[in-house]
Amino acid sequence: MTVEIKRRSPLTFSETPLKTEVRDYWTVVQEYEAENDGPWVIDLSHRSRWDLQDSDLANVQPAGALIPDAPGHCAFDNGVLINRMNRTQASIWHLAGAPPELPADAACTETTDATLFLALIGRNIFAIAEKLTALDFKDPAKTVPFLYQGPFSHVPCQIVTLERTTGSGGILLTCSRGYGRDMGHAILAAGDEFGLRPAGENTFLRWIEALSA
Repeated sequence: MTVEIKRRSPLTFSETPLKTEVRDYWTVVQEYEAENDGPWVIDLSHRSRWDLQDSDLANVQPAGALIPDAPGHCAFDNGVLINRMNRTQASIWHLAGAPPELPADAACTETTDATLFLALIGRNIFAIAEKLTALDFKDPAKTVPFLYQGPFSHVPCQIVTLERTTGSGGILLTCSRGYGRDMGHAILAAGDEFGLRPAGENTFLRWIEALSA
């Protein structure tokens, strides 16, 4: 008997998908029927993520890149985001392009199916975030990209500010998948006055391409 494998996001939006694609057993929404011009919330839970632990992170190079030397610092290159969490731990998020090569001599644990992963991008993103957390994503003392490990809508999260410009902003956040439905509800409620709506992966990839240009 053939068993059909399905991987499901912890969050489902009520909007109707216009284009979808089955990829690695996930049904990925590429575009919604009624996407606006932003701001957007985008479900990226299908994008691969890993937790990396090693007693000497200075000598570990996931995806051929150096891990930042201080907690809270991030490195973004070739579609891969590496976040230094503490002395012995980093997280790796695959955002675009070819999948990264993971170091064979370090302890990497895939966290994709165990967590929710969202992008909040476009105008007024920081005003929306201010309703849900006391963390300062516009802190001028921090250089983009940077990582916070703290509460967002009262939920422990990893949150990275990936864009901070005058007219736009972009943050990525991940948390335990058990909070998926409530997190999505809280974010959409906070963003309603600003026109926050779900968007598909294509919108996210265009944003990443513009950041990388």
